Amino acid sequence: MSSIQNGILSIVDKYYKDYGFRARELQREGKKIIGYVCSFVPLEIITASGAIPFRVRGNIHEPITKGDTLLETIVCPYYRSCFDLSIKDKYDFLSGMVIPHGCDSMVRSFSTWSYGLPFPYFHFVNIPSVCEESSFEFFGAELSNFRKSLEKFLGEAITEEKLNRAIRIHNENRDKARALYELRKANPPLISGTELTMTLTAGSSLPIEESNGLFDQVLSKAKERGASSIKKGPRILIDGACLDNIELIKLVEELGGNVVADTICNGARDHLPKTDVNGNPIDALSHRYLGKINCPKTYRANKAGTFEGDIANRFGDIGAYAKEFKADGAILYVYKFCDPFGFEVPARKAYYQSLNIPMLHLEDIYSAGTMGQLRTRIQAFLEMIG
Repeated sequence: MSSIQNGILSIVDKYYKDYGFRARELQREGKKIIGYVCSFVPLEIITASGAIPFRVRGNIHEPITKGDTLLETIVCPYYRSCFDLSIKDKYDFLSGMVIPHGCDSMVRSFSTWSYGLPFPYFHFVNIPSVCEESSFEFFGAELSNFRKSLEKFLGEAITEEKLNRAIRIHNENRDKARALYELRKANPPLISGTELTMTLTAGSSLPIEESNGLFDQVLSKAKERGASSIKKGPRILIDGACLDNIELIKLVEELGGNVVADTICNGARDHLPKTDVNGNPIDALSHRYLGKINCPKTYRANKAGTFEGDIANRFGDIGAYAKEFKADGAILYVYKFCDPFGFEVPARKAYYQSLNIPMLHLEDIYSAGTMGQLRTRIQAFLEMIG
């Protein structure tokens, strides 16, 4: 990191550590900032409305206190941390929040968010749990309702022209994210997993145009490295839900691994699938967010009729990324009380076995205090596959 730390990555570091710094500036300038908590929220509609989408994140260094007075402690700890910081006014610059049907924790606590926080705008996006043609029709109607809701709140029409422009600029962001991922194919990679995670996280706190500019600068500087300053090590894929803090990835890399791929919510799952263009924008968004984001929340029918065919269908993106980035092993990182991922652990283990990819399963509670406990297990895993 040192060779470009004094340049653009020092800016990334600022946006990462002082998360929301730029959004707070924009709010003081009169901009509307709309928060969201899951990859299923259609960012293009927010951008087309003239507002700025802002991904609310938690903080593994901040104990959950106020949040636990309003949310049950059996709720996902990542989600509770996001709520806790919101209750503590960390995100008081927001004009509203959009929460989708990403899991039961989100569905059942929507009223707690809307009653507990003073934002003037709240919206719940209902997401189907199956990927059938009727599901896309239903989801398209939900997105149309979201569009109308934002139009009413902001007093501005969200035209198809605005939607198409937003789709193009968000697709540009995904192209740039893909280019950043490409830098990890080298051995050793030209950009570390820690650097990439910080960059993507920082980008989710910025207007999409500024996020694009940030990605361009990181790309340019990372390519200037030439011979990588990163040492070779076991190439690791991180699998799981939302990983918006760098500590786990940083720990893997401190122990000698290279995090070269992921299938996490605010990583490849969120940033790589693109929206189709030149069609009805709402239909395109419906198919992008429901059909192309492979989350355990959505069920894809077992057309093969066998368990082996089912896991290949459900987790095929994992195998594709593992092959593309030449992963030597994988770490499945699951939060306690995360039911969508928790229920899938046995099937995911079986899938990794079918690929002959060693896999370490870690269950955690979204706290920096547990990193020391994970260190020994990660070190042993890296030694085993190294």
